[in-house]
Amino acid sequence: MGDLEVQLAGLRSVLCLGAHVDDIEIGCGGTLIHLLELHSEIEVHWVVLSAPDGRAAEARHSAETLLGNARKVDVRVAGFEETLFPHLGRDLKGYIAHLGLELEPDLVLTHWSGDLHQDHRAVNEFTWNTFRDHLILEYEIPKWDGDMGRPNVYVPLDKPVCERKVQHLLDAFPSQAGKPWFDPEVFWGLLRLRGMEARSPSGYAEAFHCRKLVLS
Repeated sequence: MGDLEVQLAGLRSVLCLGAHVDDIEIGCGGTLIHLLELHSEIEVHWVVLSAPDGRAAEARHSAETLLGNARKVDVRVAGFEETLFPHLGRDLKGYIAHLGLELEPDLVLTHWSGDLHQDHRAVNEFTWNTFRDHLILEYEIPKWDGDMGRPNVYVPLDKPVCERKVQHLLDAFPSQAGKPWFDPEVFWGLLRLRGMEARSPSGYAEAFHCRKLVLS
C-alpha cells in the first residue's frame, strides 16, 4: 500500500469517466476507496455518460455513497444513448472536450482502449483526445466478450477494501441483480487474479492499463 501513497502523495483531483452507470465502481471502486482512505482532501469529478431506464438516481446515489469522505464530490450524469456511442461522436467528443476546458485533474480514470464494448472504446478515444497531458489509467470491466487483457499497473488492496467494494456494488445497483455478469464471485475472482499477478500481500488488487507515463 505504501507505494501508491508515495507515488500519488500530491494527488488533489481525480476525474472518473464511465460509459454506463456501474462501470466506474466495477473498474476502479476499490482503488478510489483506498485513495480516499489515504487522502481525504481529494476532489472527485464523477461522470456517467449513459443512464437509461431511470438509472440516473442509482448512479448519483452510488457515487455519493462511495465517495462520502472526499473533500468535494461532483457527480454528472449525461443522457447519451447506450450502445450507440461510436455514432454519437461529435456530441460525445464535445461533451468530454468541455470537461477538459473546465477541469484540470491530476488523475483520469477511464475505460481501457482494448475493451470490446463499443461504448467503452469510444469513451477511451475521446478521453485521450482531450486529456493529452494528464496521467490516465484505464480500468477493466469483466464481461462475456472475453476481452480481459494484460494490464501493467496494479493497486494492491486490503481485503476489507475489497469487501466494501463488492458489497457496495450489490447494494447500489439493485437493477442489475440476477444478471449473470453482475455476480460477487466474478468481482472477487478478478480481484484475486490481479492480486496474484501483483503479489499483493492481501492477495487482492485492481489492475489498470497505462499507455503513457512521464516521470519527473
